[in-house]
Amino acid sequence: MAYEIYIGDRMYSSWSLRGWLMLEKFSLPHTVHMVGLYSGTMAQEMAHLAPARLVPALRTPEGLVVGESLAIAETLAERHPDAGLWPADPAQRATARWLAAEMVGGFSALRGECPMQLAHIYEGFEVSHGVKADLERIEALFAHARKVSGQSSGYLFGDYSLADVFYTPVAARIAGYGLPVSAETRAYCKLLLSDPAVLHWQTLAHEVSYDPEPYAMDLPKRPWSLD
Repeated sequence: MAYEIYIGDRMYSSWSLRGWLMLEKFSLPHTVHMVGLYSGTMAQEMAHLAPARLVPALRTPEGLVVGESLAIAETLAERHPDAGLWPADPAQRATARWLAAEMVGGFSALRGECPMQLAHIYEGFEVSHGVKADLERIEALFAHARKVSGQSSGYLFGDYSLADVFYTPVAARIAGYGLPVSAETRAYCKLLLSDPAVLHWQTLAHEVSYDPEPYAMDLPKRPWSLD
């Protein structure tokens, strides 16, 4: 029996990417259902999942519907304790949960001014004070995570975990808008975005196009690159 994950457009839906990675990266069997974020059909297509109304939404093999990314993450971790979704070490696990929770509730400037898009890299994006503050906070959290885990590079807690899942769309925003971060953070972003699962997601994202493009900015752009 497989989970069912309901997601929105791959090119732009950061929360959908998180929900899918929770299943894909930890080898949990699943089927994917696409919901039309920009076609006006989202409410109709999710009516049978009520009261869930946003993507991602999960349906367990038993038919239970779970909404909200953090609830999905904790549900999967509870149901699959040997899959390694959270770090095994208690201090690292608590820190990873902290980072994920702050991602869910924070960084409003970054999320509002730099919508995730995997199509190209904008050049000349002007970083606001709010975005700069969010980036500084994110880097402070990364530094704290590495202090707790003892990992100076690679994934935040050594092995890939839900903390890395939750910050993959952040990495996409940093790359997609050329945002100013340290060399260490840029290397971590490259690691997350070069993951085969993320690259496959990005390939599938290009199968759909929109006119006009959602969240388009009047800025020069160049092809997507991790260099």
